[in-house]
Amino acid sequence: MTQTRTDWTREKIAELFDLPFTELLFRAASVHRQNHPPDQVQLCTLLSIKTGGCPEDCGYCSQSVKADSGVAASKLMDVQAVLQSAAQAKDHGSQRFCMGAAWRNPKDRDMPAIIEIVKGVRAMGLETCMTLGMLTADQAAQLKEAGLDYYNHNIDSSPEYYERVITTRTMEDRLDTLGNVREAGINVCSGGIVGMGETRDDRVGFVHTLATLPQHPESVPVNALVPVKGTVLGDMLADTPLAKIDDIEFVRTVAVARITMPLSMVRLSAGRESMSDATQALCFLAGANSIFTGDKLLTAPNAGDDSDAALFARLGMTALKGEEPMRAAQGRRCGALEAAE
Repeated sequence: MTQTRTDWTREKIAELFDLPFTELLFRAASVHRQNHPPDQVQLCTLLSIKTGGCPEDCGYCSQSVKADSGVAASKLMDVQAVLQSAAQAKDHGSQRFCMGAAWRNPKDRDMPAIIEIVKGVRAMGLETCMTLGMLTADQAAQLKEAGLDYYNHNIDSSPEYYERVITTRTMEDRLDTLGNVREAGINVCSGGIVGMGETRDDRVGFVHTLATLPQHPESVPVNALVPVKGTVLGDMLADTPLAKIDDIEFVRTVAVARITMPLSMVRLSAGRESMSDATQALCFLAGANSIFTGDKLLTAPNAGDDSDAALFARLGMTALKGEEPMRAAQGRRCGALEAAE
């Protein structure tokens, strides 16, 4: 198993991005094979449990109150409705059930229902992940006690480009939430979005921020921007060459994430529905080993179960059944400590 490191410099990460494409893929695939089953991909399902009405001004998001995207605000879903969706996801082969609420941060009055949802989904044998906005240390502790496996809070981009996309919360706010999550003992899911008009230097800074955290995120979602009409970025990038990131550059980003964070699950997230099968295959070769299944990601379209099954059949790939490397390693450490006591 590859030794992880958190002392990456931007210069070293930039050198990886600059490698000849075939050399970069070879290195990424080699790292991937040392740490993960090369022909298995983790299947996850994402459900919006509270849609629209978010007070944040994230320029990419159709759920922001600042967007004129036509997404209506809704209340938190009924607990039983969420559990029914989770049961369907499990029937379709998902290992992890991810739930997102369009909040700046959850209110204390929301926590009892959220905790009930976490307990119910876990009781089905599914991994649980939530993204609810910023968390206090106390809220993170409550979610840990309920049994939450993962908390998603993306850093979105480099520290330098971040402020051009979002003004209602800072990068430090996001890192503080990640710190609260980690301190509570919940696994971290954190990635970002490429194709927002950023430069390669920003993609270097994005990977650098994650790869130099005290502990790498257990999951790293890499999203390609889906430009939605009515959002700041969707309108700004419409009908321009920047509206879609170059496929090769996207694969490079996946490969560099794999090399710098060798044990993390690197997930192809939003934007996959517009990628060719060949591009997705290159991403898997470069070390991506997790995807969202289903027809929708929150409010954005997704490739769909049938399309994914057909692609997996063509590539000879199967759904991941075992435990992710970082969680397995944590389990071994805990077992060793208990034995020592």
